[in-house]
Amino acid sequence: MKIIMTPNKSGTKISKYIYGHFAEHLGRCIYEGIWVGENSPIPNKNGIRTDVVDALKNICVPVLRWPGGCFADEYHWKDGIGPKEKRKKMVNTHWGGLTENNHFGTHEFFELVSQLGCEAYINGNVGSGTVQEMQEWVEYMTMNGESPMANLRKENHKVDPWKVAFFGVGNESWGCGGNMRPEYYADLYRRYQTYVRQYGKDKIYKIACGPNIDDYNWMEQVMNSAAPFMDGISLHHYALTGAWEDKGPALNFPEEQWWSLIASAQKMDELITKHSTIMDKYDPDKRIGLIVDEWGSWLSVEPGTNPGFLYQQNTIRDAMVAAVTLNIFHKHADRVHMANIAQTVNVLQAMLLTDGEQMVKTPTYHVFDLYKNHQDGELIDSYGDENDTISYTISKKEEKVTISICHFSLTASKELSFDGDNDLTLVDANYITAESMDAHNDFTHPETISIKPFKELSILNGTLNVIIPPMSVVSIVVE
Repeated sequence: MKIIMTPNKSGTKISKYIYGHFAEHLGRCIYEGIWVGENSPIPNKNGIRTDVVDALKNICVPVLRWPGGCFADEYHWKDGIGPKEKRKKMVNTHWGGLTENNHFGTHEFFELVSQLGCEAYINGNVGSGTVQEMQEWVEYMTMNGESPMANLRKENHKVDPWKVAFFGVGNESWGCGGNMRPEYYADLYRRYQTYVRQYGKDKIYKIACGPNIDDYNWMEQVMNSAAPFMDGISLHHYALTGAWEDKGPALNFPEEQWWSLIASAQKMDELITKHSTIMDKYDPDKRIGLIVDEWGSWLSVEPGTNPGFLYQQNTIRDAMVAAVTLNIFHKHADRVHMANIAQTVNVLQAMLLTDGEQMVKTPTYHVFDLYKNHQDGELIDSYGDENDTISYTISKKEEKVTISICHFSLTASKELSFDGDNDLTLVDANYITAESMDAHNDFTHPETISIKPFKELSILNGTLNVIIPPMSVVSIVVE
């Protein structure tokens, strides 16, 4: 397979926010996964797990979405501020029906953001919340000087405001966020976003609730009615092995479910293409970003776990899904401004899994590590032979070119060559691979899949030649 690169041709910038993450009050994502409390024997800083923060900093998390998801539209922010012993408890009706103590609220989230060094993406409550509630939350978070909510924040020992880079006005308003019609939501969005005020110098990027998967009518109606009032609009698509009602297992799956899950992930390309065509009608200059703020594998929960916690193992197959999807986002970087994989810890296609003091990095985590050079890189155009089991992306940043390749064949290695306009010098090359299609890391075997140096390559007369094994993701840096 021969690929011609054109590194001297200016390309689209791949926004670092495409590598965003999502932490919802769902199962053990927040509690146990991120928040353990200040008095926990698990090493922490101000209640937040140190090992989790260190791991996430390593993959350069650029933005974190919180508090949901479906949870966002039943979350009332004032219940999560003030002395912890006085915070009102709430029932998480969407995810397991458990009672939460609200010990992780606004202040704790921004502490996490500060430790990660990333931006905040807050999702506001439209489904069960009022305009006033949303307005006051924005004021509480971002208002400097004197105001009722700024003074309340100061009473809670935070003098200076925080920065809210992104704000979502509702979540899945077509479903768990209110079962609304697009015309109704569009009008509600116009109203609610009016009160997402800019109190300081930093503009808040306002995100409308967009469609689920291929609901093109939703995109049409909301763009038609509300495009001038938004900076971005969301899209949700999860990779499935078959029907939504009959999700396949994460482990011990038949071979056909290897292929069906990857095919479902590949559908992201079609969805972005068709939704972008609708957006182009109302936003030909591509000012409005497509925000894929929920994506990833959704499989059956691990046997013996709470079905409302969405805890699933993470295999080399999920690594394929991650790499294929990130490559698609890069291809559409002119329209996709941000994406947030679901979810950060212990939920769905997680970066990390925890069990008490133990933490393990998943194959998906390693893909984000291998791909982090692409953040804010310039997409390099390329063309060449096509192959049904190869997905790749090429970008340039600081005079270095990163070539990332996903090979999801189950059996055969593949030879590739990359020809550029200039001579190439190898800087670094690493990869992950596996011996079985459900290979994974667990607390007994945390390094079954790990990043290793990649050596099956050569550079001759300006051509990079690679032999990539099956079930592998490779990143090669040249200059």
